[in-house]
Amino acid sequence: MDQKLKFLKDLVEAHGTPGSESEVADVLAGYLKGVGKMSRDRLGSFICEKKGTSAGPRIMLAGHLDEVGFMVKSVSKEGFVRFLPLGGWWGHVVLGQRLIIKTRKGDVLGVVGSKPPHELRDEDRKKVIEIKDMFIDVGATSDWDVKKHLDIRPGDHIVPDSPFAVMANPNLLLAKAWDNRIGCALAAETARRLQRTSHPNTLYCVATVQEEVGLRGAQTSAFKVQPDVGIALDVGIAHDTPGTEGDEKLGGGPLIVVYDATVIPNRGLLDLVMDTAKKLRIGLQFEAVERGGTDAGKIHMTGEGVPSISMGVPSRYIHSHVSIIDRRDFDATVKLLVALVKRLDRRTVERLV
Repeated sequence: MDQKLKFLKDLVEAHGTPGSESEVADVLAGYLKGVGKMSRDRLGSFICEKKGTSAGPRIMLAGHLDEVGFMVKSVSKEGFVRFLPLGGWWGHVVLGQRLIIKTRKGDVLGVVGSKPPHELRDEDRKKVIEIKDMFIDVGATSDWDVKKHLDIRPGDHIVPDSPFAVMANPNLLLAKAWDNRIGCALAAETARRLQRTSHPNTLYCVATVQEEVGLRGAQTSAFKVQPDVGIALDVGIAHDTPGTEGDEKLGGGPLIVVYDATVIPNRGLLDLVMDTAKKLRIGLQFEAVERGGTDAGKIHMTGEGVPSISMGVPSRYIHSHVSIIDRRDFDATVKLLVALVKRLDRRTVERLV
């Protein structure tokens, strides 16, 4: 396994639900050692400052550290765990999944309970069970007291148990948390590629916290960085599977968000991205999202306003216990970002108004 693939594996296998992302930030810090000055904001967002030939403009590349997960709500007297979602989940993808509860004494493995199909009534088969009605089985039995043996408390975080794997098609990578460790990896890899290359600005490689529960870390980290340009890096939704509608596909190249519910991209920055991709002969894909948004939604409203855009790679099955990306999309997006950062000098940025 090459160094970059190992880095991606380490990122997605780290545990980092909203409000508990430090393990993932530590992986980033190890990968970016020697690249630039590292710091955290008061919520925990990670920042690596990579100096170029000029102190400004300040270019912020931001992925988010957190993954969708859960939190312990209560433990019943029989030892079954009730839980809350952290981020957007659909009940269908939660039943029967292995989960890890992060307690102060260590990890506890459990499974979301589900009825066998033999016992389902016809009307039950048509329903989506709500998470509030689900429970996690951590091994409770009449002669083994969960509360006595396990220190599971309300507020403990819960993550999917889903290892990284390279699929039979070696371009495709299967794992939990591509949303949005891949955005963090895009920012980090871009900073590393620029380590021995001149660029007319200062680059801030940022990995924000608590994006999945309201873009919170984007607001605090952008306040700390005070960027002149903001580029949110995230996954988009691939529409190359049965029952979906859209042209976005794995292997189709970088995905540019032309609209979402939180931000309209800066027109000049969008044109610059498209022009840069054309010069590099990199094919682009475009996405419009009517519900939801990315960290650009907070970054672009910092101070007097920040020209911003959201881009990244397509992914299948986001907000579930496992998803798929194409490594070629990652490589193409890094290539585009490196070239884009090199073009963002003071004169170019001043025109993005």
